[in-house]
Amino acid sequence: MKKIAIALVCMIMGLGAANAQGNFTFGPKVGFDLTNFWGKDVKHGMQANYQAGMFFEYRFNNGFAIAPEVVFASQGGKGKVDGVKYTYTTNYINVPVMLKYYVIPQLSIDFGPQIGFNVYSKQTTQVGEVKVKEDYKDVTNTVDFGLGLGATYNLSTNAFVQARYTMGMTNVFKAVSAKNGNIQIAFGYRF
Repeated sequence: MKKIAIALVCMIMGLGAANAQGNFTFGPKVGFDLTNFWGKDVKHGMQANYQAGMFFEYRFNNGFAIAPEVVFASQGGKGKVDGVKYTYTTNYINVPVMLKYYVIPQLSIDFGPQIGFNVYSKQTTQVGEVKVKEDYKDVTNTVDFGLGLGATYNLSTNAFVQARYTMGMTNVFKAVSAKNGNIQIAFGYRF
């Protein structure tokens, strides 16, 4: 326990020193997502969803930075077969770690891995006006890996807008070849 406390104190002191030098920023971000599943076993349409969380950014120099995030994201997909509508909701705590290359001071190209931890999974089946919801947690994989590619545009010193596509690399469900796909538009504020 002492080692963990010492490590946390050192990390906080390091972040404080980095922040004093102007290299470290953090803040909230929220966004609108269009999500679906892709893979040989599925043909789902896009579904409107959302994300909200925190980001941290450390600038090594004028050109490069690293930006880990912790974001709650509602994901999933929807489809229709023979008049029956299916909606899948798979919510995650996502932790992307984006490497950023600043092309100009206002614009960065962002790329990096993402790990997601499933916290909620359900299927809603609708026939006419009748909806049936089923818990899918037992058939959903707990961990999701993906790769993200996008860009961040700084609207001001503090505010920014991001666009990103994250492509899942692992199956969402245990017995089905279906991976997450996520188009994101997010807004954030730096402190």
